[in-house]
Amino acid sequence: MNRQTSRTEAGASPLRWWVLVLAALAVSSSYYEDDVIGPIADLLHRQRGFGQAQLGMLNGVISIPNVALALINGILIDRFGAARVAFWAAAVGVLGAALTAVGNPYGLMVVGRFLFGISEGAIFIALVAALARWFSRSGIALATSLYLSLARVGSYAVDTSTAWARPLYERGWQAPLWLGAGVTLAGFAAAALLYLIDRRRRPAAAAANGVAAPRMNLQDLLKFDRSYWYILGLHVLYAAVFFPFRTTYAIEYFQHAKGLTLQQAGLANSWVFFAAIFATPFFGLIADRFGHRALMLVIGTLLLPLTFVVLGLTNESLWISTVMMGISFSLVPAVIWPATTLIVEPSRLGTGLGLITLIQALGMAASNLAAGILADRAGASAANPAGYDVMLWFFFLLGLVALAAALMLWRRELGPDGHGLEEARSAPLPAVA
Repeated sequence: MNRQTSRTEAGASPLRWWVLVLAALAVSSSYYEDDVIGPIADLLHRQRGFGQAQLGMLNGVISIPNVALALINGILIDRFGAARVAFWAAAVGVLGAALTAVGNPYGLMVVGRFLFGISEGAIFIALVAALARWFSRSGIALATSLYLSLARVGSYAVDTSTAWARPLYERGWQAPLWLGAGVTLAGFAAAALLYLIDRRRRPAAAAANGVAAPRMNLQDLLKFDRSYWYILGLHVLYAAVFFPFRTTYAIEYFQHAKGLTLQQAGLANSWVFFAAIFATPFFGLIADRFGHRALMLVIGTLLLPLTFVVLGLTNESLWISTVMMGISFSLVPAVIWPATTLIVEPSRLGTGLGLITLIQALGMAASNLAAGILADRAGASAANPAGYDVMLWFFFLLGLVALAAALMLWRRELGPDGHGLEEARSAPLPAVA
């Protein structure tokens, strides 16, 4: 039985939609716990005396495990199975969330966040690989888009938790962290059920698992063409701006510099992720139908530095910058991942994605820490909201460098050495022998 037959049988199974739901629940819970520090940042300042650099560490440390594990996770998935690795990763995530909720001393919180980072780095790609074994090639794009969109529900839920779980926030910094641990436990249950279904009912399991993974050659890391390095730079720089600001500093900044209450700040921040739930598949469909992927990346990236101009230099409604960043966050992820698969040849795609993940993790960790240190040195606080300006300038300049990478990619793709990113690709994918 060849791989195409295996994928066709998997794509015909009605259980595949339950697998998608369980995968979405598991990854959504991971996204919730990832962002759990942002809504309690002000509480940690007031009740525990944390500085900005300490807050940056709590989110930055999550990215550190990916530095060591980004290229290893794929090997583990091929060796032990995607659903099993997702199950293991979810279990580690529960332990990390619980230690974070215990939270005292500070070092224990850092250890908890580090353990959760091990989980988060593995569970996302493991669940994507699991979906690929259940859905046919003609259906995997839709399944992956829905998976990415539903993952944003976790980010939306944690930001709005300042309203729907307000009594917990009124009890102090620790209760919301235990709520996050409970959500992570629910995600573990979903991953466990997915593993049981996958082990017992997945069609053509032997055929899917019987394909040997190509051996990775470290020299391959230096053999990608310029389009790959441009899109790698965009992956890294975009993530280094968006995620540190929105998950670590935005809610507190909205409170201290814009005068919002905790509930108002959480709601404003949540709409970025809420919009992505619906808009990400929409932009993906546009890219497939009309092409112009590199141009779409330029437009989406341009909105990022413009957002910080609006925030820092104008008194316009906060919703303007929220809408701008929401469009950017919906457009760029919807296009950049499929664009990467078009740039990298299939035989080296795993190596290419692993390298992107590794450097992206370093970039997010460094950006989190750098922004926190800059804000601390400027004395950023509710009493000194101007101290946040240096942090906004930092993110603005990083955004401009990301835009430069997008522009260079677009210019190359318009020339003879392009990879067809500007072409529409509405035709079905070719069969896999």
